[in-house]
Amino acid sequence: MDAKMLTIKQFLALALAAGVLVSHAADTSPAEPTTSWLTQAQKEIKANDYSGAIKTLEGANQTNSADWNNLLGYAQRKKTPPDLAAAERYYQSALKLDPKHKGALEYFGELLLMKNDLAGAEQMLARLDKVCVFSCEEFRDLKEAITRFKSKK
Repeated sequence: MDAKMLTIKQFLALALAAGVLVSHAADTSPAEPTTSWLTQAQKEIKANDYSGAIKTLEGANQTNSADWNNLLGYAQRKKTPPDLAAAERYYQSALKLDPKHKGALEYFGELLLMKNDLAGAEQMLARLDKVCVFSCEEFRDLKEAITRFKSKK
């Protein structure tokens, strides 16, 4: 046997050691700081306080955050009266920052249905289908919204 070739035992030992190092490195990386604006805005949205969420998010001014843009789009779409143009801008910004952002894909699809753009909503569903390998809540929710939309037509 060639001395340069690893035996199966050596290979497994190296793979195991690499796995331990990788998992250790992942555990020791600094944790992402909890963002109070995100927690606060989520609470306000859950309480249907969309104006409060908008104020919280605008105060945080985290324009480079896909989550920030997504939540601001959601609050703009859900407030009374909704600001669909603003919501669309924020969803598009979220998807520019993170093209695989499941929440933004779902919510943008729902906004497109509000604008009677079934084809656009179905495009968002197709993108979610690629992102959600074994399905996900966002995919199921948008698919259900599309089904309801079609049944009303």
